[in-house]
Amino acid sequence: MLALLGLCGLAAAVLGVRSEIKPRTFTPAQQKRIEAWEVAKRWRTTPKAELFPGRITYKLGRVASSEALSLSAQRLEIARQATCKVGGGGSRQFMAILRGDGCAAVLRSTYADSTSSLVVTAGIAILKSPAGATDAAKFLTGGSTVGEGGLARQLVLRPFRVYGTPAANYVFPHRQLSWAIAAGPYLVMTTVGYADGRPRVQVNSDSYAYQEMTSLARGIAVRIAAPLAVAPPVPRCPGAPSC
Repeated sequence: MLALLGLCGLAAAVLGVRSEIKPRTFTPAQQKRIEAWEVAKRWRTTPKAELFPGRITYKLGRVASSEALSLSAQRLEIARQATCKVGGGGSRQFMAILRGDGCAAVLRSTYADSTSSLVVTAGIAILKSPAGATDAAKFLTGGSTVGEGGLARQLVLRPFRVYGTPAANYVFPHRQLSWAIAAGPYLVMTTVGYADGRPRVQVNSDSYAYQEMTSLARGIAVRIAAPLAVAPPVPRCPGAPSC
């Protein structure tokens, strides 16, 4: 009996050692939490020049076909990190939504189109969850929260002036229209204006100017949002944060 008990103890010890040295695995719930953590930290770990690419190409018009005219926008400068109150630049109701969704900061950069006649400030609002970003985008666009986002029903985002460039005079009264799209826990916004300092006008009365502005705002917003929401690789040990 003593020998039998000894063998049982040895078997239990072997099983215990095996469980300690075999690779750790994650439950589906743990995997989702780790993936969300990876996405949420991107605004801190990604270089600013990658968050806001130096050159962004986009298509003129809503149909991004091979026949659509391909245009480009050039980055003028990246702004310092701003608080949501300073960088948001929307109505009181919208700013209250950002505060309620735990907005941590707003990152901004300004671009000019290839003719230097249009300027656009792009911004990334960092919220606490994908649900918060979706709610904010839904509020701005009236429900268009997937795909390419949508035209905002109000002007948002404080323009970032860049002296010595076409955006030297770009301030609040010069905003013409804004675009918004949710990307994970991030709300990406763009706001467009004329480089000549023209105050807000009814751009939708000029179909070509309206198409140029919406294409520019949408193209930059979609390009910036795309890598922010990409699903990270499935976490595996060793190498994941919880290992």
